[in-house]
Amino acid sequence: MALVKQFQRFSRSILGIASNYTKYTSNTTLPFLQATRGTSTTQPLSKKQEVNITFVKASGEKIKAKGKVGDTILDIVVNNEIDLDGYGACEGTLTCSTCHLIFPKDIYDALPDKPTDEELDMLDLAYELTDT
Repeated sequence: MALVKQFQRFSRSILGIASNYTKYTSNTTLPFLQATRGTSTTQPLSKKQEVNITFVKASGEKIKAKGKVGDTILDIVVNNEIDLDGYGACEGTLTCSTCHLIFPKDIYDALPDKPTDEELDMLDLAYELTDT
């Protein structure tokens, strides 16, 4: 409930600020709102390359899904409505360890970014943790 009230206050303050910008027309995007919204209604969405991904459950069951370059694995799971027993329980806020992945060593070594200290601390709580 407190979060809802904070959001309402934030929305009112932004709308109040926006109403002071009379030089903008209805089809322009206010500069300070564009960054928070993340998308523009005046520019076409970029076409990102589509990728295929296969999830392999511990049971060996394979689940195929599609995503786009730049999507997180959690985005792909959610967008493809894949049921992975609690995967992403914290919705990507890094407060649980349900969406940790296990890679073959050669693929793990080729990843461009290694886990942060915060991620490694959270992984200490993960079920069946491996080095990769």
